[in-house]
Amino acid sequence: MLFSSQTHSFAKAMASFSTAFAPLALVLLLAVGSSSAQLTTDYYSYTCPGVFSTVKSAVQSAVAKENRLGASILRLFFHDCFVNGCDGSLLLDDTATFTGEKTAKPNNGSVRGFEVIDSAKSAVEKACPGVVSCADILAIAARDSVVILGGPNWNVKLGRRDSKTASLSTANNDIPSPSMNLANLTAKFAAQGLSVKDLVALSGGHTIGLARCVSFRAHIYNDTDIDSSFAKTRQANCPKTTGSGDTNLAPLDLQTPTHFDNNYYKNLIKFKGLLHSDQELFNGGSTDSQVKAYSSSYSSFFSDFVAGMIKMGDIKPLTGKKGEIRLNCRKVN
Repeated sequence: MLFSSQTHSFAKAMASFSTAFAPLALVLLLAVGSSSAQLTTDYYSYTCPGVFSTVKSAVQSAVAKENRLGASILRLFFHDCFVNGCDGSLLLDDTATFTGEKTAKPNNGSVRGFEVIDSAKSAVEKACPGVVSCADILAIAARDSVVILGGPNWNVKLGRRDSKTASLSTANNDIPSPSMNLANLTAKFAAQGLSVKDLVALSGGHTIGLARCVSFRAHIYNDTDIDSSFAKTRQANCPKTTGSGDTNLAPLDLQTPTHFDNNYYKNLIKFKGLLHSDQELFNGGSTDSQVKAYSSSYSSFFSDFVAGMIKMGDIKPLTGKKGEIRLNCRKVN
């Protein structure tokens, strides 16, 4: 009886202990589960410590040969993240049995820089085979492109895996168009969890790069919210007739298209935004004050741009066992 009584008392004590600490155990379990799905800046510290320098080398080499590639790579990151998250889906080529996103209207004939990502991936694979995703390489390359062209630096969060799928229809629907008004732009960004502040700050990426005539023709010929002399200058290389000179290029930032600065916002205040969507940010609306603030403060723009890039990089990443680590960024394994 004494033995049975002691056993019973011990069992009751253990039951009480389990009951008391069950919530704590659950919290710890949830914490472990959630942390495994979060991106971190030190994700490859042990598995591929040289990933940053390796990617940077590839980007530096490419941008040195053609400055425009910096803007192209940044745009790749935007267009990838806006379609089902930052999962490298835009990098996938079409095949006889697979339709990717490269021929979507916002991408077809205009997205470029894939060979830079290929080069970076090849170098990373030699150093750390099968470890680093193409989605992460694109995220790093986008940051490096901004820094190389004089923009702000930030710690890139990593741990994304690559998508095995792509969506042409989502690319056609979710990527903002250069013809959109402020309300539509706001809605497109909100759908990605990005605020109006993020919209204005991230649009500052247009301080570098070029745009095709087909993207700004309507603005320079039909809109009234544009400086007349600026419109005439752009019209000289962008004929009014559709189909004529569609691929002719013009700088998104009239002054310093290969240097990341705040001149983009200064141009908007002078009604010299190249795209209709650009000038919508300063056209008597709710975002005018933010454009003015960025036009007079490098630091304010840079700080908010960095915050926006980090936030955008967090859009629906594939982590854990989702997706894969592609060996070739252009095709699934």
